[in-house]
Amino acid sequence: MVSRINTVAFEGIRARLVEVQCALSPGLPSFSIVGLPDKAVSEARERVRAALSAMSVALPPRKIVINLSPADIPKEGSHFDLPIAMALLAEAGILAREDIADVVALGELALDGTLLPVVGALPAALAAAEKDMSMFCPRDCGAEAAWIGATKVHAAPSLAAVLQHFTGQTPLDVAEPGKVTTDVTTKDLRDVKGQERAKRALEIAAAGRHHLLLVGPPGSGKSMLAARLPGILPPMLPAEALETSMIHSVSGLLDGGGISQDRPFRAPHHTASMAAIVGGGRGAKPGEISLAHNGVLFMDEFPEFSRQVLETLRQPLETGDVTVARANAHVRYPSRFLLIAAANPCKCGHLTDPNRACNRAPLCGEDYMQRISGPLLDRFDMRIEVPPVTFQDLDLPANGELSTTVAQRVTNARAIQAERYEGLSDVTTNADIEGKTLTEFASPDPDGRDTLLKASERFGLSARGYHRVLRVARTIADLAEAPNITRKHVAEALSFRLVSHRETVG
Repeated sequence: MVSRINTVAFEGIRARLVEVQCALSPGLPSFSIVGLPDKAVSEARERVRAALSAMSVALPPRKIVINLSPADIPKEGSHFDLPIAMALLAEAGILAREDIADVVALGELALDGTLLPVVGALPAALAAAEKDMSMFCPRDCGAEAAWIGATKVHAAPSLAAVLQHFTGQTPLDVAEPGKVTTDVTTKDLRDVKGQERAKRALEIAAAGRHHLLLVGPPGSGKSMLAARLPGILPPMLPAEALETSMIHSVSGLLDGGGISQDRPFRAPHHTASMAAIVGGGRGAKPGEISLAHNGVLFMDEFPEFSRQVLETLRQPLETGDVTVARANAHVRYPSRFLLIAAANPCKCGHLTDPNRACNRAPLCGEDYMQRISGPLLDRFDMRIEVPPVTFQDLDLPANGELSTTVAQRVTNARAIQAERYEGLSDVTTNADIEGKTLTEFASPDPDGRDTLLKASERFGLSARGYHRVLRVARTIADLAEAPNITRKHVAEALSFRLVSHRETVG
């Protein structure tokens, strides 16, 4: 006879069911695992052996073979420990085979039999729910997995607790979803003195998910502004929170036993590698652009990132996803984020200050900004200059709008967009509209169209730039709760294109 139980192997954020089969056969005592296991899976033999010994359960003195089916996909991770141990207990007659046949289990075993938390409990619970199976996982993963309400999740502290559940001694309770944790932030837009134009750009970017490039000297407040963006963004919808949390789950970033509806804010350093930004490495793990899905990706010192990293941003900025292709993996991750990039006007940062600029000005500024290619620059919906803050402004008391006030306008604008695009797939904000949808919902009135056509000819807007102005104008109108795009909305949208920098034909 063969005992069977289920677990999962991860392909991106998708959990694929794997059947763990255990068979005992005559021969010299041995313990082997087959089915393309990696080193962590192969080492499960020793962890399972020690955990069973701690429970005073001896391995059968026979040939033990564990097969992970299907055998043609790689198996990675320590979460195979628990299903291997349960299949072995069933084959030894300690557990009933039929009791575990419709169970998905995952968890790492300590040498004393304690179950340690593992990554990927959320997508594993989703895979179990799709097949109408129950799930067993470590206690620390229960609150995370229980968010998939369509399956019963039992969170056990140890292998002994799992055994006692199936023997009826101490049944395990069904795990409850962890409470949504909200990060209380003290960073308020009112703390930023001056920079009213930059604050307005930040509000428009948040309302329509428009990518924004801030260019200004050091100390002008670019990073300070970006850090306050999460405070004006609306919370994620339940579907968005679930998808984002699945990415964080396979990356091992979910802690606290719950799912947060706060939008992620990722700020990688400019020395980060392409694998860290886009994804890849061992197991083709998600990168920063996927970890920022449904949230904000802030890239400070934007021209300092390597050219290869910058150019790989072009596809996810347009499509909202990224495919990580490796020799042994081909994985797609969602990457629909709001990009906020900050850059100095030149290498030293003082191009606009005649008293501090180097003797190569203005050529130094042109050379520095040319590190950002034209096609990539063209993918920013808005580009503004952030001037230095005067000492007079710093001495004034804070009198700007609170983040809560701005956030309410952003929330109202997002609600208008949600109602407008209801029923349209892959369209949630104004930044997503294109083609017929763009023509239908973002066409300006005659005066606005005339203004846009004249500006396009005067400043050489590309076709992509033309459409981006329309999307920004639609968001500006939504913030004003105006049904139609008028000339003033188009004019403000045009003002957020850095015409001092080059446009490209595309």
